[in-house]
Amino acid sequence: MSDEDPAKPALQLKSQKFRDAREKDWRTLSRALDRLDQGKLNSFSTDELLNLPVLYRSAVSSLSMARSISLDRNLIGYLQGLCARAYMGIYGPHARFKDILTGYFGRQWPDSVRRIGPEFLLSLACLVIGIVAGWLLCAGDQSWYSALVGEDMAGGRNLSASAADLKKTLEGSTDGLAVFSVFLMSHNTQVSIFAFALGVIAGIPTALLILHNGMLLGAMLWLFARQGLLVDFAGWLSIHGTTELLAIVLAGAAGFHMARRIMFPGKLTRKAALVEAGKLTGSVMLGVAIMLLLAGLLEGFGRQLITDTAARFGVGAVMLVIWTVYFTQVGRRISLKFEEADHGRS
Repeated sequence: MSDEDPAKPALQLKSQKFRDAREKDWRTLSRALDRLDQGKLNSFSTDELLNLPVLYRSAVSSLSMARSISLDRNLIGYLQGLCARAYMGIYGPHARFKDILTGYFGRQWPDSVRRIGPEFLLSLACLVIGIVAGWLLCAGDQSWYSALVGEDMAGGRNLSASAADLKKTLEGSTDGLAVFSVFLMSHNTQVSIFAFALGVIAGIPTALLILHNGMLLGAMLWLFARQGLLVDFAGWLSIHGTTELLAIVLAGAAGFHMARRIMFPGKLTRKAALVEAGKLTGSVMLGVAIMLLLAGLLEGFGRQLITDTAARFGVGAVMLVIWTVYFTQVGRRISLKFEEADHGRS
């Protein structure tokens, strides 16, 4: 009695016939995918491009058939890899990293900011109201300063500090200022994240968080003003503050936009509105992260290299102008073309 399985030669013969009948299309598809991997998409003719989905569907059909009649594992493994490559090659993104960056910074980010304009104004109003409230509370009762700022945030800027002590905290050579700057950067990053994340709770926590952050800033402005150092402190703050505070306001605006779309989804379901709002605000928050990183660099280098108050105001003003022009003008024409194309398709 033979030890060999009589079904094995028959299965091998079946696999070989199956391969012979279809292998030409598989090889054609594999060569086309190799060209795609090499970035030679422009070398394809129109017929070759139109034939790619046909070859892909043929390979998927072959894989399904090979599984249903239990052909050998090597053939099934080859077809699985070929189908996966073909799917990513045909339906996956083909944009280069450079194009992705250009698209985001040249259109997507500024366009996303413009689309949450009303929420931006609301977030800015909350910050301004908080600054005014913090100043007035401290001016009416000095104990509010300690309640709002606290020892960790103060960094030597307390009620008992003299004008000379406060002036010293604004100098680039102050060792304690580095600790305070790191704490301030960490605090503002947390505020930005929470201002966005808490927007899903009807936007109320977002408003309170932005208000509180404004009150903290107003309290510190009051402290320096009472010692005649308001201009010096504002100059020190502006060198990175125009970027950092703008990032916080944008994060708050993103949170408010999430809240608005959840409460007023319009013709969409709340789930669909939330998904749509998430895409838009996600683009904004990625930019907020970049702005906070840039603010940290401005604070770190500017604090040590620029000690003149007028120069600090100059850097802050330049950054504010750059952000204003960027968010209001960059990508506007491209966005209008996209909108016109969408209207044309609809």
